[in-house]
Amino acid sequence: MKEALLLIDIQEDYFPGGKMELEGMEEAAEKVAEILKAFRTSGKPIFFIRHLSTRPDATFFIPGSPGTDIHTSISPLPDERIIDKHFPNSFFQTELLSLLKEKDVTNLVVCGAMSHMCIDTTVRAAKELGFTCTLVADACATRNLKFKNKMLSARDVHAAFMAALEGMFASVMNADEYLS
Repeated sequence: MKEALLLIDIQEDYFPGGKMELEGMEEAAEKVAEILKAFRTSGKPIFFIRHLSTRPDATFFIPGSPGTDIHTSISPLPDERIIDKHFPNSFFQTELLSLLKEKDVTNLVVCGAMSHMCIDTTVRAAKELGFTCTLVADACATRNLKFKNKMLSARDVHAAFMAALEGMFASVMNADEYLS
């Protein structure tokens, strides 16, 4: 069983001052950095997934803007792969699946943003493609969402999506649990 790390959309626009600031993104990035360090030390494969919006009405992740840059707290090393995507599913119309197969990866450790969008979609797709997933809950972040006339806190949105993915689609744990 070979493990790889997927770091999804940990980009400047999601951090304070960005165009789509997420609640808890800085704290999540600190946990991501711990996991990234462990992967680098062990020599396991690491893939940075970067969203570049192609929608004409997009307000963030605009190609060529500084908001698309991988956050400086987890900057990729020259030999680490950055995969650009244009949809929530990190596998859709990208080379991710072929790169994982090339490296005989069977298990994915997933971190990033947004919990309710790209994390959820990618984890579900990974399961359908036959991967075993570990989702690091405190290394992910999201935002408040409005449904009808009710505002849902980012904390509740995050918890609901972690609960929905737990068991059927992924083993959900915190960074300390994963690293121990």
